Amino acid sequence: MVALVTGGAGGIGGAIATALAGRGHRVAVADVDLVGLARKAEEFGGLAVEMDVRDPESVRTGVAKTIAELGPLDVLVHAAGVVGGAGPLLSLPVESMDAVLAVNVRGTFLITQAVGEAMVAARRGGSIVHISSAGSFQPTVGLGHYEATKAAMNALTRSAALELAPHGIRVNAVAPGPVETPLTAAAMADPAARAPWVERIPLGRLANTDDLVPTVLLLASLEARHITGTVLPIDGGQLLRG
Repeated sequence: MVALVTGGAGGIGGAIATALAGRGHRVAVADVDLVGLARKAEEFGGLAVEMDVRDPESVRTGVAKTIAELGPLDVLVHAAGVVGGAGPLLSLPVESMDAVLAVNVRGTFLITQAVGEAMVAARRGGSIVHISSAGSFQPTVGLGHYEATKAAMNALTRSAALELAPHGIRVNAVAPGPVETPLTAAAMADPAARAPWVERIPLGRLANTDDLVPTVLLLASLEARHITGTVLPIDGGQLLRG
């Protein structure tokens, strides 16, 4: 099976790409971070694909390269995303809003459209898994711009699931709470910064990538063949606290 992982040079995307390769998938790792991209692809012999999900031509070129070199796509895991800083809505620069819209909403639309078209043409079915956020269901002061884009991702997930179901293509998302990755490690090392996030989680700890990977692998596999249009929180119970 062939899988494409966007944001594959990052902590979440990289862990998912490695896990898919471990299950025998031929994996294309897509990212704008060329150094991290090359390093991750080299780890397991994957295909490095330069891709900017904001750019329609870059997305279509990357999808075409994946299919040309690895074969028809069976799985897309769309992990590319940005937070775009933080700040109250009343003082947030419009540039921050534009940045998250471009990657998290426009990017989700473009990659879903390009991969969906390729999967329909191949007539093999397939699975698309988006990486959303628990924040799409629960507001956090200072992150309203980011959370709005993840709510839009959820809506795109459900619409795509409905439209692609006749072609045997399933579209789902996972919605993690805060996740410890190399990118967040420095900030979360400060107990004062870490405590407010942990206090929101009934299970009492932040997630790590190992907490996300099994569910993504399940949704990507035929074991989840009757699951589509679902946005599944992986949040340690965070959403239970409203």
